[in-house]
Amino acid sequence: MCSIELIGLGLSVGGKISQGVAANKAGRQNAALIAEQAATEAQLSAIKDERLRKQMAGQIAKQRLQISGRGVSLDSPQAVYMGQQAAEELSFASQSVRSEGAARQTELSAARRAALARGRLGLLTGTLGAASSALTGALEIWPNLGAAEAT
Repeated sequence: MCSIELIGLGLSVGGKISQGVAANKAGRQNAALIAEQAATEAQLSAIKDERLRKQMAGQIAKQRLQISGRGVSLDSPQAVYMGQQAAEELSFASQSVRSEGAARQTELSAARRAALARGRLGLLTGTLGAASSALTGALEIWPNLGAAEAT
């Protein structure tokens, strides 16, 4: 009977350790996927910013052509003011895109850390559960194991 109990105890301990290892592996895999997503989104954010800048630069060039087509000097106060306004809009729009990208990176970084923490917690839970099962099971199999010997 003792060998069946030992086998059961071994399976219980092994199962809990296995669950903990699997949870840790899943946490690391999720973290790796989130890191890939963060890299992709950083590239997309940079491309979006670049496209926005090109689009705005095209609009500024078009605006300059329209102003000069009307016979207004490009160094006139009105033309300079309009150029400054356009440059401010470009800067604001670009900063908005970059800020959104940075916020998303912060969010994904936190999600990655949380996935790793969940994996470590699963490993710790499995290990502690295995230790608890081993100690409890050992006392059930060998009831006198915890008793102090009288001298």
